[in-house]
Amino acid sequence: MSVIKNRTVIGILCIVLSLVICFAVTPLFNKSISKKTEIVRVVKPIKIGDEITKDMVKRVEVGAYNLPKDVVRTVEEVTGRYASAAMVPGDYIIHSKIADEPAAENAYLYSLTGEKQAVSLSIRAFANGLSGKLISGDIVSVIAPDYRKQGATVIPPELQYVEVIAVTANSGYDANTTEKGDKEEEKELPGTVTLLATPEQSKILAELEADGKPHLALVYRGSKENAAQFVEAQDARLLELYPPEEEEKTEETETESQQMPEETQEAAGETEPGLPVTPLLEQEEG
Repeated sequence: MSVIKNRTVIGILCIVLSLVICFAVTPLFNKSISKKTEIVRVVKPIKIGDEITKDMVKRVEVGAYNLPKDVVRTVEEVTGRYASAAMVPGDYIIHSKIADEPAAENAYLYSLTGEKQAVSLSIRAFANGLSGKLISGDIVSVIAPDYRKQGATVIPPELQYVEVIAVTANSGYDANTTEKGDKEEEKELPGTVTLLATPEQSKILAELEADGKPHLALVYRGSKENAAQFVEAQDARLLELYPPEEEEKTEETETESQQMPEETQEAAGETEPGLPVTPLLEQEEG
């Protein structure tokens, strides 16, 4: 009898459990699966470092079940931010794939304001680029052997203090970042140095690049504040060498305006006011 009672109890428990699953658990599960939410989905290919615009993404309604917690749900959250991972159409965006600033290896390109340019200079010999020790933020002087075929080695006044914004290996990766994959790539030597230069400096750097003989000397490495002082000193020197055209025109205009009253006064002094010139000439002829 005890065996029969135990089987009866077990059977009743199984029936109750099945009823709970059918009428409680299953509906809740189905409800959670059918629940909808809106997320942001990629509609155009996005590369690493690209700035995300509204036409690259779209807000769509999808099932809320099994979505990552950090999925982006509004277009405003991604517009104007930068991709830290490559994305293809159909991908949904999570916060780990976007950043407020571009990838480290491209950040310096996005900091350009139009006043200065990024110019690369080839490192043709190991010693020409400080034996591969240069890093972003360094202040260097550019030494020009046989400058403009004059037979003298000089530091052009335009290139006394120039800021290094990137050191790039021949593979195209920035040599002073740690975002490369294996140790072999990390040991790759720099192939070019990218400098922050004005248009006037860029022209001289292009000449030196064509000659193939520039040599870089480290002037300062340290805080951004102190480095900025060197850059400001160089900018002041460039203003002396290349004064703005507007100031020159203003000075010329002021000089002309000062000369014109003097000439007018001289002309007025030669002829007394109120005396007609023509009658006097006729009297003299008479």
